[in-house]
Amino acid sequence: MLRAALTVVTIALSSLAHAETKVPSSQAEISLGFAPLVKEAAPAVVNIYAKRVVEVRESPFQGDPFFQNLFRDFGAARPQVQNSLGSGVILSADGIVVSNYHVVGMATDIRVVLNDRREFTAEVLLADEANDLAILQLNDPEEMPYLPLRDSDSVEVGELVLAIGNPFGVGQTVSSGIVSGLARSGAAAGTGQGYFIQTDAAINPGNSGGALIDVNGDLIGINTRILTRSGGSNGIGFAIPANLVAEFVDQAKAGNTQFEKPWAGATGQPVDADIAESLGLDRPGGILISALHPESPFLAAGIAPGDVILAVDGNPITNGAEMIFRMSVAGLGGTAEISGILGGEPATRDVALIAPPEVPSRETVQTSESTVLPGVVVSNINPALTAELGLPLKSEGVVVHGLGDFGARVGLRLGDVLLAIDETQIESPTDVEEALRQASRRVSMLVERGSRRVTLRFRL
Repeated sequence: MLRAALTVVTIALSSLAHAETKVPSSQAEISLGFAPLVKEAAPAVVNIYAKRVVEVRESPFQGDPFFQNLFRDFGAARPQVQNSLGSGVILSADGIVVSNYHVVGMATDIRVVLNDRREFTAEVLLADEANDLAILQLNDPEEMPYLPLRDSDSVEVGELVLAIGNPFGVGQTVSSGIVSGLARSGAAAGTGQGYFIQTDAAINPGNSGGALIDVNGDLIGINTRILTRSGGSNGIGFAIPANLVAEFVDQAKAGNTQFEKPWAGATGQPVDADIAESLGLDRPGGILISALHPESPFLAAGIAPGDVILAVDGNPITNGAEMIFRMSVAGLGGTAEISGILGGEPATRDVALIAPPEVPSRETVQTSESTVLPGVVVSNINPALTAELGLPLKSEGVVVHGLGDFGARVGLRLGDVLLAIDETQIESPTDVEEALRQASRRVSMLVERGSRRVTLRFRL
């Protein structure tokens, strides 16, 4: 009976290109379970202890359900040390480590502890909050154990996987499960905007940045977060695919300190059943392009609003996050093959993978001490700044991307587009300096915030 059950498992595993088909031949092999695999992979998974200094305001209204929101910037700011605990994975013998941004982002002191209790300090080479990834370099590393990266596009639902990390700070722990879903875009809570591998292997706080490995010990993803209402693992965890990790490592080794992803310069909506029927498509899927920036590489390749994008480099897509993921994995500098219904006919186009351009050139002004709001930083909007601040595609004018000492107190926010100050229409960054220098004791500012227009009034 046991041998028959093992044969069923072997048949399931035989569909995995990287798995070795073998029935355990002895009771000793059966009792080992995943032990040989864990013994080989665990040394490359590390614990990470990070410290960061943040500015904290002590407000007398803290805890009040009404006034704490009205006076969130009230009170003097003072520095406070925050500690974070997470996991990481060594990717090369020379000490390249990958972890999550929310573990090491903005950290001033990082300590990495190996499974054999050796400790190293580390520096962040590249970090990106949107993708929740960070690449570290260990200081003075020895010959390090590491995990090889597997092509995450070859991963299939139902594969056996192990999650290795340091949940709740109790020490290195291993949990097992399967890949329960692929192409989970935006399914995880938090700042992550990526494209995830879903697993039912238990992932808890502290597992962040740890390894999700297959039955050969190859890294298929970096554990990042869970979907939960209780705060505990409910069998829905998410990992960042190894292919995106590989692109991060390449950019870090090239000297990038910020992750550069290709810019589409396009907006669209997923093609659901109703849209598919109206377009004469046989099934839902893909993205209906609704708008393109004049500098968009899609527009330059001959793609127009109303076209439907179905695949990037042969990989089907269903939403914008998947499209950007596929472009990010391909990397900057080359081209991506875009397939879809273009101009009413099935077609493909080669689209250049470019960074958001600085067109027109960025003009930046920091308001002087002679103005009513010194230290506010404003710039004219271009594609690079639009991508940096997450502005709507067709934003124009002058945007705030530095608040100075008093900007937040009068209600300004990063990403506000300035339309007018008092009676002066704002058309360039120098207009802001001039208007704030001539402002009276009562100041009125009209800003565009997302899809809303907001008037800020304050008195000096």
